[in-house]
Amino acid sequence: MKVAIMQPYLFPYIGYFQLINAVDVFVVYDDVNYINKGYVNRNSILVNGRKFKFTFSIIGASQNSKISELKFDLFSTKFLKTIKMAYSHAPNFNCVLPIIEEVFQFENKNVSKFLTNSLLKICEYLQIQTRILVSSELQLVSDKKASDRIISICKWIGGTTYINAIGGKMLYDATEFERNNLILKFLKSDDIEYKQFANLFVPWLSIIDVMMFNDVLAIKKMLNNYTLN
Repeated sequence: MKVAIMQPYLFPYIGYFQLINAVDVFVVYDDVNYINKGYVNRNSILVNGRKFKFTFSIIGASQNSKISELKFDLFSTKFLKTIKMAYSHAPNFNCVLPIIEEVFQFENKNVSKFLTNSLLKICEYLQIQTRILVSSELQLVSDKKASDRIISICKWIGGTTYINAIGGKMLYDATEFERNNLILKFLKSDDIEYKQFANLFVPWLSIIDVMMFNDVLAIKKMLNNYTLN
């Protein structure tokens, strides 16, 4: 059984969904400390042909707080207005906007619950069948070092292979996983390019951008554009 474990991100880029799609069980890693200027509450979309960063403010945001303990101070009206302005002429606008609007209808503004719900909605749209769990709901010991916690979660699930994003390659030792009967793999996204209006392509934006310009069939092909090593 293949397992991936990642912090919840705000409308993350397609590589995040490649990771979800590549495994049997994906764990939203929410009982770890919030990191300032990370992707938990920020990302980028295309506005007037350029990369535009957006941020959702968090009440009392602190790196001493677990992601599962925090709440968004959401301004959905402003964000939706930006989305409408930026993508109203995109080919899949009429299909994708209702999904984003539905995400904002979720009443619980707990950061973890809100982001997990948004991941589920997008996975449903993209026809990703992966089972999604939340680490804070597993009631496992959380005072271990990072790699020990990852291994504990994998073993609790019954995993045989742990797949991480390529950015985590320096964090984990394959021999440590081997000692626990786990195979360690890293996913590296291929370069992905698609037509964005008439401008030069701006890569690695939020999944919102990908969905606005590509239908589900095209995105399903993109989800497999990666290498594992």
